[in-house]
Amino acid sequence: MSSSPWTATDPALAGIRDSLIQTLRGYGRVAVAYSGGIDSTVVARAAFEALGDAAVAVTAVSESLAQGELEEAESLAKQIGIRHRLIRTEEFADPNYLRNNADRCYFCKSELYGRLSGLLGELGVDVIASGANTDDRGEHRPGMRAAGENGVRHPLQECELGKDAVRALAKAWGLPTWDKPATPCLSSRIAYGEAVTPERVRMIDEAEAWLRRQGLRLLRVRYHKNDMARIEVPLDELAKLAAEPVRSELVKVFRDLGFKFVALDLEGFRSGSLNGLIPLESLLVAPTARR
Repeated sequence: MSSSPWTATDPALAGIRDSLIQTLRGYGRVAVAYSGGIDSTVVARAAFEALGDAAVAVTAVSESLAQGELEEAESLAKQIGIRHRLIRTEEFADPNYLRNNADRCYFCKSELYGRLSGLLGELGVDVIASGANTDDRGEHRPGMRAAGENGVRHPLQECELGKDAVRALAKAWGLPTWDKPATPCLSSRIAYGEAVTPERVRMIDEAEAWLRRQGLRLLRVRYHKNDMARIEVPLDELAKLAAEPVRSELVKVFRDLGFKFVALDLEGFRSGSLNGLIPLESLLVAPTARR
């Protein structure tokens, strides 16, 4: 993680904070698509500062949510003081999502934002806000298309805020997760073209939870064809997992979870490493229509 160029008392950071709050104030009544990750938490905090009870944080619950994430999101929302609602999303009922092509995230976000759009009146809000920041612009993000189709606003991008600024704001606001590693949904760990199933995301969730219990913080368990687990951790943690007795226990735990092969990735942790497997032509094709 890069070090932030700002300190909690930096006047520039105060200006960034005020700009974000003013931007959200201009939205009117806001529902924040709130996962409990650092970006959406900062947006939720700014929305509450700007709008008070005219802001609500909405968390989607499904099989792709890693264990512990919901509880942490609830705790953070309580700390912030913002209204918090849970909604059930059914992306696992969509065959387009399950087949796990390169546009999988489009169908997931279409489900989320579509449900949120249908709840605007019930929630008493006018606008949906996401936690997308400027660092997301250069990545493969088919979900941004779904956001556009549902009129979702991106206040961090509108204020030209990247990950460093977001973390600095979180730290200045006293949010305990200011340095938390990114935690994308469990389905993002499954190699494109391999079907997303509740069983596979459960295997990944349990495997990552075991690794965290070994003291690891930054990690991914990637699912590949034939039930292979590819473990990504920082390079300086590889020796710990390869040494006995951890190695033997790791293999046993992963086999018991249903993995047939267990591999340590010698390149170490890379966020979004599965995107490197996407054929170029897939990036140039619009998402498959719903059926």
